[in-house]
Amino acid sequence: MKKTISITLAAALAASSLMMGGCSGAAGANAAQADNGKTEAAAKPANRLEEILQRGYLEVATEPYFAPYEFIDSSKKGDEQYVGSDIEMAKYIADKLGVELKIVPLEFAAVLSSITEGKYDLAISALAYTPARAEAMNLSNGYRYDDEAELYGLLVKEDKKADYPDAASLKDAVVVCQSGSLQELFVTEQIPECKEVKRVSATTDGFLMVSEGKADVAATEITTAELYAAQNPGVVVADNFRFTVDESTQGTRIGIPKGETELTDRINEIIGELVESRKYDKWYEEYGEYAKTLGVN
Repeated sequence: MKKTISITLAAALAASSLMMGGCSGAAGANAAQADNGKTEAAAKPANRLEEILQRGYLEVATEPYFAPYEFIDSSKKGDEQYVGSDIEMAKYIADKLGVELKIVPLEFAAVLSSITEGKYDLAISALAYTPARAEAMNLSNGYRYDDEAELYGLLVKEDKKADYPDAASLKDAVVVCQSGSLQELFVTEQIPECKEVKRVSATTDGFLMVSEGKADVAATEITTAELYAAQNPGVVVADNFRFTVDESTQGTRIGIPKGETELTDRINEIIGELVESRKYDKWYEEYGEYAKTLGVN
């Protein structure tokens, strides 16, 4: 009888011990999971700037067909083939942040959408201010200001350079512009009565249409048009006609995903350094000459 009771008690104690051990193990596992959760929460970046610093690289979207801002040197490979004043600035920003730079070449419309969707970190692609862009993304302070008032005009056939002195003279003209660009906004607002507006994904496509007689004029930034005309005889910048530029559109800017205040503030600090030192303006001049030597359109 005593032996039977002893065996029963021993079994009960063993079962109790197993249960206590199981509870203790479960509690330990739960505690470990809680600690892991705290570690993961602590490691998760609070904003885009922290994310960039944590991952160790900066992704910059650009349309590399707009010399001297960004264009391609076909003698080079990989990211090295992308050159221009904007590319130099992208390298400068990455260096200031202490991270690597990754260039993402896209069509211009895709450059804009990639930032509004938060797919990439920055859009550095000769962006100008527009109200629509300001609604869709953060825009940096301006970093490139032209000393002249004449920034935007028309590329035309050489024998037509004096044919379009004002908006009224474009009544029967076919105008081409880059979709999503500031020039498109100018055309819509300042040449409302032209015969037709055609939109292309790249400015150089519009230039080619003028060269081939598929459009009468291309709305363009003057410097880019002059570089193209220098390499493509038969087209020139139109005499006299210039788009009216509002002060709010002054300054080339960087596009940043909406709401990323910390990243925007840091980018503006770096831009401030470049503007004060005039380093960007020097790059712009250097790459203008560089583009000519390459025969870049």
